[in-house]
Amino acid sequence: MKQRLALLGSTGSIGCQTLDIVRRRPEEFEITTLTAGSRWESLVLQAREFQPDSVVIADERYYENVREALAGEPIKVYAGSEALSQVVTGGEVDTVVNALVGYAGLMPTVSAIKKSKKIALANKETLVVAGELVMRLAEQHRAPILPIDSEHSAIFQCLIGERAPLRRLIITCSGGSLRDLPIEALKDVTPEQALKHPQWTMGAKITIDSSTLVNKGFEVIEAAWLFGLDADKISVLIHPQSVIHSMVEFEDGAIKAQLGTPDMHMPISFALMYPQRAQRDEHFSFADNPTLTFAEVDRVKYPALDIAYHCLRSGGTAACTMNGANEVAVAAFLAHKCGYLDIVRTIEYALDRAENIKKPTLEDYAAADLESRRLAREFLKIKE
Repeated sequence: MKQRLALLGSTGSIGCQTLDIVRRRPEEFEITTLTAGSRWESLVLQAREFQPDSVVIADERYYENVREALAGEPIKVYAGSEALSQVVTGGEVDTVVNALVGYAGLMPTVSAIKKSKKIALANKETLVVAGELVMRLAEQHRAPILPIDSEHSAIFQCLIGERAPLRRLIITCSGGSLRDLPIEALKDVTPEQALKHPQWTMGAKITIDSSTLVNKGFEVIEAAWLFGLDADKISVLIHPQSVIHSMVEFEDGAIKAQLGTPDMHMPISFALMYPQRAQRDEHFSFADNPTLTFAEVDRVKYPALDIAYHCLRSGGTAACTMNGANEVAVAAFLAHKCGYLDIVRTIEYALDRAENIKKPTLEDYAAADLESRRLAREFLKIKE
């Protein structure tokens, strides 16, 4: 029987690579739902190819465009953020691949969990924003969450079959597009510079987050919730080659690592097919990768990493506040409305002023997200 997929964020990098896998394995996967934010033309092309039951365009301004373009197809067309949460709950969906970017991924994940769907999770903000609540719901509804992020997939793979207690997780980090840039030059960084990642091809926001190490801080938070560990048992190590995707150290000193080329097809297919593995033609060459290097993170150059650790230790809505402020600041930077260093300054401003609700409900997370965005706009002097 085919695994029926609802693919959220189908026009982004992870979404397109997921569709590559479906193309290669049509006997195993079927697309039932596709969603996009505003790239309606790409969504239409995907819908014509994969013939899902339904599509959702989150930006309601493009609803008529999509509806008219698919008028001759037996495909239901919806629009808006609420539709994202509704389409994942149907009986025709087995697995929800959440490749959305940012806070927008939280509510669809929660809706899918409540219907006991399998979650293949690339939207790290789901656990950054509301990790305690999401993991509790997943246990309650017996909804498996399998990570797509290469680092968390690596850790998951290293833990399969292990019963021994962990000493620590070691999350590797490429260092991003500005890895070799001196700290004094950061104030003049342009969006064009920050978007040139040396190893990975990703969307604009995650590439900027990678350059500030906000993304790595979020991965620390995500790992804490996925694997049930305290902040002190999770470390980050710069590894420029991006060959070792992450490591696990056990109490006897043994360290297991998962290696491979920097290609997201493998972690995506592993999340979809676990406990099986895909047959792929790629072969890693150690001869072509003779040197693997490591370094500690420069905490002065990358203050966002320690901010994320602080949010993890603080609990409550702190990480939600960090995420919301970061989303506003990154969007402003990409639009040339603020400087590169203003991204972290915006996060600090919001965290200093926002209320941290220690035992939040979903409604509290929503309120914290709105407050963080208001504070970010206030700091950046951006009108709503």
